[in-house]
Amino acid sequence: MAGVVDRLVRRAVPGRRGIAAWETLLRAHATLVRQLELEIAEETGLTLGDFDVLAQLATAGGLLRMSELAGRAYSSRSGLTRRIDKLAREGLVRRSDAERDGRGVTVGLTRAGLDRLQETMPVHLRGVARYFVSRLDDRELAVLERALNKVIVDCEFG
Repeated sequence: MAGVVDRLVRRAVPGRRGIAAWETLLRAHATLVRQLELEIAEETGLTLGDFDVLAQLATAGGLLRMSELAGRAYSSRSGLTRRIDKLAREGLVRRSDAERDGRGVTVGLTRAGLDRLQETMPVHLRGVARYFVSRLDDRELAVLERALNKVIVDCEFG
């Protein structure tokens, strides 16, 4: 079966240019996310996805339209609705109709949500520092950041 994958890759990507880098990026991402998810859950009881929603809201000043949050958050769009419902039941966010046109939904960070974020952020940042930042020197971090930003810009703006 591995031969099938190899043939498909050779046909689609001459010389396999970049495939090893892509596979390594995916493995690194999955490994880091699993480790960060585990530590946050063990130390705070929050999931990485819940933490991400709270952090996105705080970064945006505490309030986002659901559509904007969906574009920023780690969750899939369908998963985000369930996640927001759960966070609202826990009192960490509040949902309301958008003020301007009433057609959209806004999500706001509550005081309890901000408190939970402040409890969880140090755990998350310690993990990022331990498993990612400490493994690379400043030059490697700068190169990686520039390269990934190029990919983001090219994907977002074509």
